[in-house]
Amino acid sequence: MSRSTCMLLMLIGLAAAAPAQHPAAVKEISIDLSNFKITPADIALERGITYRLHFHNDAKGGHDFAASEFFADAVAPRDAGMLDHGGAIELRGGESKDVIVTPRTAGVFKSHCAHFTHSAMGMTGTITVS
Repeated sequence: MSRSTCMLLMLIGLAAAAPAQHPAAVKEISIDLSNFKITPADIALERGITYRLHFHNDAKGGHDFAASEFFADAVAPRDAGMLDHGGAIELRGGESKDVIVTPRTAGVFKSHCAHFTHSAMGMTGTITVS
């Protein structure tokens, strides 16, 4: 057997042994922001499971979803740039965004809309990781 054939067979074997990344393995949770609530307000996640958080702003004006401690623990490196320095994802009116997270730490994390007075008007919630 030639050297190039051996290399090809070795690469095929390594590829077959590598764990498959299936999009179906990612669980999706839809989170709607509106005037003035977050639905669902309370989100339950499991440690070590990967989720796609699908945010949609149903309102005409802007909202954000701030959960700095949670995102610091769980956001995928590729999506970290979507968050502002306060650990919030900003959405203009009618806009949707997806963020991939894999929670590493169990606990209860607070979430809210950080826009002026929005949390006082009811835009608050929790993310519980078990």
